[in-house]
Amino acid sequence: MVLAGKRVAITGAFGALGAAVVQAALAAGAQVAAIDRAGAPADTQGAQAFGGVDLADSAQAQAAIDAAAKALGGLDALVNIAGTFRFEMLADGSAETWDFLYRVNLRTAVAASQAALAHLPDGGRIVNIGAASALKAGAGVGAYTASKAGVLRLTESLAEELKPRGITVNAVLPSILDTPPNRKDMPKADFAKWVQPAQLAGVIVFLLSDQASAITGALIPVTGRV
Repeated sequence: MVLAGKRVAITGAFGALGAAVVQAALAAGAQVAAIDRAGAPADTQGAQAFGGVDLADSAQAQAAIDAAAKALGGLDALVNIAGTFRFEMLADGSAETWDFLYRVNLRTAVAASQAALAHLPDGGRIVNIGAASALKAGAGVGAYTASKAGVLRLTESLAEELKPRGITVNAVLPSILDTPPNRKDMPKADFAKWVQPAQLAGVIVFLLSDQASAITGALIPVTGRV
């Protein structure tokens, strides 16, 4: 119960990774506010659910984080999971894809973090989801990795900004997550080499815990055997 008494807001909470992190945080003793653009599922696992939120919109992000803090009686941590992926070569792609992925992958983290700052106490936690490919991009993932590279720089900069308050800001950098959409897109891959959402959730729970109080500004690869 390493998160006993902690109040955690999780964005992108209704997707495969988000649901795994919600489950892991609850199992670790946290109270959880689950926030997503999608509608809330029938089973929220015991979390306070806030669906239909466009977190890239600063006003909506602020309203959702304020509502989450009110529902939980405060806020100790934020996990920015909201995001998406597109594979697209530049030669036959669209500049709009770059704008779209910037908005979904980076701006959501910026808006949610900014909204949470007034609620987080000294010693609070922020965990972002980067990508291992943001360190070295391959063909067809330029827009995606550019947006995730922005998440890494946000993590480092905000970690420095919040050091006086003892608020840690870290990012996990997964490789390929074992999710139904990824299996559908890569049916011939060796799924056993991929990262399970529950494995990544375990790392996130650790970063939210008191045991991780000395870690900030870290970009932590979680790559399985890829």
